[in-house]
Amino acid sequence: MELYTPVLALLALAAGFAIFSVAMSAVTGPARANRARLDAYECGIEPAPQPYGGGRIPVKYYTIAMTFIIFDVEIMFLVPWAIYFDELAWFGVLAVFLFLFNITLAYVYEWRRGGLDWD
Repeated sequence: MELYTPVLALLALAAGFAIFSVAMSAVTGPARANRARLDAYECGIEPAPQPYGGGRIPVKYYTIAMTFIIFDVEIMFLVPWAIYFDELAWFGVLAVFLFLFNITLAYVYEWRRGGLDWD
């Protein structure tokens, strides 16, 4: 148990700092709510009017976001493979080939469904 004491102490310190930061921002921060602050922020342009209760956001935005996440995950797996390429031998080549094959299938599916069209 003594091996986990520093980890638990760091976890308690991080949780305490997070709780303290949120509490202090609520206590000391300005509470001036106005129309501009309550509007949705859309990259510095005037926000489009939304119907009461919010509007529907096209699924295409989520698809593009998931595509970028897949790119990140792909790089996260390919960089360590490239570093240890010599040690992994044929097992590493086969594993990365199967991984890239699965990712390629997902990209082809999304491309055929029109998820990568920007218009």
